[in-house]
Amino acid sequence: MRYPPYCTDGGAWGKMCKETKDTTPLPTYGWEEIKKHATKSDRWLVIDGCVYDVTRWAKRHPGGERLIAHHAGQDATDAWVAFHKDHKAVGKYLKPMMIGVLKEGEAKENELIKDWRDLRSKAEDVGYFRASPIFFSLILLHIIALEVAAWFLLYTFGVSWLTLLAASILLVTAQAQAGWAQHDYGHLSVFNSSRWNHITHIFTINFLKGASSSWWNYRHYQHHAKPNRMSKDPDIRMDKLFVLGKVQPVEWGQKKKKGFFGLKFNFQHEYFFFIMPPLLMPLYFNYEIPYFLISRKLWNELFWMGSFFVRYCIMFHHFLGIWGSLCLYLWVRFLESHWFVWTTQMSHLPMDISHDQDEDWVTMQLKATCNVDPSFFNNWFSGHLNFQIEHHLFPTMPRHNLAKVAPLVRSLCKKHGIEYQSKSLLTAFSDIVGSLKDSGEMWVEAYNM
Repeated sequence: MRYPPYCTDGGAWGKMCKETKDTTPLPTYGWEEIKKHATKSDRWLVIDGCVYDVTRWAKRHPGGERLIAHHAGQDATDAWVAFHKDHKAVGKYLKPMMIGVLKEGEAKENELIKDWRDLRSKAEDVGYFRASPIFFSLILLHIIALEVAAWFLLYTFGVSWLTLLAASILLVTAQAQAGWAQHDYGHLSVFNSSRWNHITHIFTINFLKGASSSWWNYRHYQHHAKPNRMSKDPDIRMDKLFVLGKVQPVEWGQKKKKGFFGLKFNFQHEYFFFIMPPLLMPLYFNYEIPYFLISRKLWNELFWMGSFFVRYCIMFHHFLGIWGSLCLYLWVRFLESHWFVWTTQMSHLPMDISHDQDEDWVTMQLKATCNVDPSFFNNWFSGHLNFQIEHHLFPTMPRHNLAKVAPLVRSLCKKHGIEYQSKSLLTAFSDIVGSLKDSGEMWVEAYNM
């Protein structure tokens, strides 16, 4: 079970495990024993056939303790490779935590996983993980240009309903595109140096958008590790507002559970339009992000987040005053929220949503994601997240290369009989509402049984 190119005798994993086993015989563990160590006070995981006790390390994990917890008692090889760029450097931190090796014959490897790992190696060899400095420079420049254009519009033509509307459109577009840009840096897909990715991530999400790098990492990496897995993916924790998929509606219906104030979920496909798209960013995120930072005493991040609001007021107070500038901010967030919700939910909400079944990396990601057909507009509008399948399989791959690796992923899926879904943009939007309606009807049926 060697994961090329990391798990050969010259790679980080093969060399580390080989040296350890050559000098000191280590205990062997089977899955029956490993799965017992999946509690808050006792966490083991397996990477490339080596067993690690990560209990004490979990709280210091840069990606967050929950990311470790979600893989406790499981094989985390492919997730580990997907999330880290410098495997040799990160491997040094794991070496002291190694407590044994997996029993012979118990490796969770099949033809699909072998082909997947060969595919990833091929993608690395041809340079699909190398970012284009020109591409990402143009992305940042066009975001800044949009904000400057909004300011120049008000400066040149003064404040009127027409100029405010035009400026709002420019600012919404800038904020939405900044959201996709921060996503690139958050996934470490731009610079070779993780440090520079982190620095630029703070600049784009804190200073340009008024959100938080740490908050985003905490939520988003959990989503990527276990997409659409109940109790593990924070993006589908919509308790009391929506029931999702085919499992949760039945469970909640059988328990006679309703939403807030007795809310009935059979109407969720209708009230969705009035709750999620308009309120997620201006209301919920504006509460959750400061709470996250203050509760964890992340004052440095809070400062950089606050710098966004200072910047916004400096830009627009001359035209609108302080309170008018803040009202403009909320208006822009209200509009951006629609863009964000429809774009981020179209590839996940209609897909399989269920409990974690400890599936292999490829199967899990393909069950939880679908693509939207590529076009110049769709690629720009979604920040290339219309290639959601490829992005979830290769989270550190620069977005401009996702289209290049897509044919290889399609071939892999076809060979192993895995459904690869790609649909039009309007169909993807429609499927969000359709899936909510289906889930609501399942809840009613289970509730009335």
